[in-house]
Amino acid sequence: MMARLARFRMRKRPSSQLWILLALIGPGIIAANADNDAGGIFAYSLAGAQYGYTLLWALVLVTVSLAVCQEMGARMGAITGKGLADLIREEYGVKMALFAMATLLVANFATTVSEFAGISAATRLFTPGWSQWIIVPGSAVIIWLLVTRSSYRRVTRILLAASVVYLAYCISAFLAHPPWLTVMKQTVWPGAIHLDHDYVFMVINLIGTTITPWGQFYIQSSVRDKAIKPAEYPYTRIDVLFGAFFTNFIAFFIIVACGATLYAVGHRSGLEDAGQVAAALRPIAGSLATVLFAVGLFNASCFGAITVPLSTAYAVTESLGTESGLGYRRQEAPLFVGIFTLLLAVSAITVLVGRNYLTLLILLPNVVGGALLPIILILTLKLINNPRIMGKHTNSRSYNVIAWITTWLLIALTLVLIITTLFPGL
Repeated sequence: MMARLARFRMRKRPSSQLWILLALIGPGIIAANADNDAGGIFAYSLAGAQYGYTLLWALVLVTVSLAVCQEMGARMGAITGKGLADLIREEYGVKMALFAMATLLVANFATTVSEFAGISAATRLFTPGWSQWIIVPGSAVIIWLLVTRSSYRRVTRILLAASVVYLAYCISAFLAHPPWLTVMKQTVWPGAIHLDHDYVFMVINLIGTTITPWGQFYIQSSVRDKAIKPAEYPYTRIDVLFGAFFTNFIAFFIIVACGATLYAVGHRSGLEDAGQVAAALRPIAGSLATVLFAVGLFNASCFGAITVPLSTAYAVTESLGTESGLGYRRQEAPLFVGIFTLLLAVSAITVLVGRNYLTLLILLPNVVGGALLPIILILTLKLINNPRIMGKHTNSRSYNVIAWITTWLLIALTLVLIITTLFPGL
């Protein structure tokens, strides 16, 4: 494939350039869209239900930060041909790599559990309660077969096709008939900004579901798996930047849909999962909006249940220097397949056993991810600004400014969240 791409590039024809872009598309769009998983859908729904359109401004800023963070990971993967965990182990030793893996495992286990909680929440709208004992483990088995029995190309094609399903949320928003002029105004100009516990929790929730620790590992490993070379990277960069825009484009419509319906009628509390959000839309926006919202939730949950365990398996095996990658069988990469299998199985069982705590299971990873993300971003920034590793492809000043502001903002918000939790009257 690389030889064919090289011939295309030599021809300098617009059609050839398009074919190169289409051949290299995937890592950026998939990594970004995976952020719109079950926890993400619920977080955006709550933002709209509880605050209307007043948090749309935060989504705009988060889009810029997401684009920068994902682009850094993709660029390191293309320039070095290594995953993020590989570089952490090589540059900072096994102890630091294990610390980063422990951080990732905590966040990723919580996130994978939330994906199966999302599958359960979406299907409970249309099936009896007892069916969850078939649907949840059945989904885990189908996902396992898809990943362990397919090539990188086939899994990528399926995930790209699933990305189109997210457009269902755009239709749901239009069915809600929001006041678009008000929406646009509050997108570019923030309303009242608070430092109370609930507001800070929601902002961290939005950031934590959009920019994730596992996403940084996944994007870099995916670029490495696709064998993208430095010469092809400009096309991958387009893929990454478009992915960052598209994922928050969808998030925008989720917030708008819930702001125009649930917030407008005062239904701002008592929502325990995104499935209940979908059900609550029925009397306000109609049955079609409910069905589209539920279909989007199921699709997003399955999407995340593939990518999050994959990122975990990538990271752990890279940190230990063992074989990893899609297309490997259990005999070829036993640890990679084993970690993926274990994470799927334990997460599905956790949801079945703890199905009465779906709200906590779905929201927890966003806050945990938001709190742990600075650790991963600091390591990423140190690596990408090292000329010995990246050569002339280190960060520009503007990239560093945005990435460091994101990191320090998350640290500050986490401290505010802790303080307001311990001292609610402060």
